[in-house]
Amino acid sequence: MITQPRWYAVYTKPRWEKKVAELLSRKGIENYCPLNKVMKQWHDRKKVIEEPLFTSYVFVRIGPSELTDVRKTDGILNFVYWIGKPAVIREDEITTIQRFLGSYREVKLEKTRIMPEDSVQVIEGPLMNREGKVLEVYHKSVKVILPSLGYALVAQLDKSSVEVIGVKDKTGRTNFAAPVYNHFKIA
Repeated sequence: MITQPRWYAVYTKPRWEKKVAELLSRKGIENYCPLNKVMKQWHDRKKVIEEPLFTSYVFVRIGPSELTDVRKTDGILNFVYWIGKPAVIREDEITTIQRFLGSYREVKLEKTRIMPEDSVQVIEGPLMNREGKVLEVYHKSVKVILPSLGYALVAQLDKSSVEVIGVKDKTGRTNFAAPVYNHFKIA
């Protein structure tokens, strides 16, 4: 039985994310180390640098037969486990991270366990047609949840970029919007 390669998260030694990605690439193992472009200021200059978005994590796309080879790579401590098995990361979540980082600079990563209230659909930009749950809405930012990672990506979106497709009422039931969607209003 041949199974399709799947994405997994591996836990690395501190500050080894880029080194691990390079070692995996040399072994011919598909990997992804999301890098965030951040402006750093020293006393004499400013410079845009790329630093790992997920501290001590690198994603690998492998089949079951490659688990041991990945685990033996220098700098990798172990796979990230969920319910006793290596946690599988959905392909669309990896794609979302890639598109998100390709469109925004200085992305913030926040650990979250908050349950969402409203169901929304993004109507423009790199996350177009993605449905998600709103955790919080500020003046112009919306948190997008990646469920299997337990993290929220924070991006600055125009008010007109998000439409409400469902709102929870006081009883906790979701009421879906009429076929003509209302624009998400941000006060």
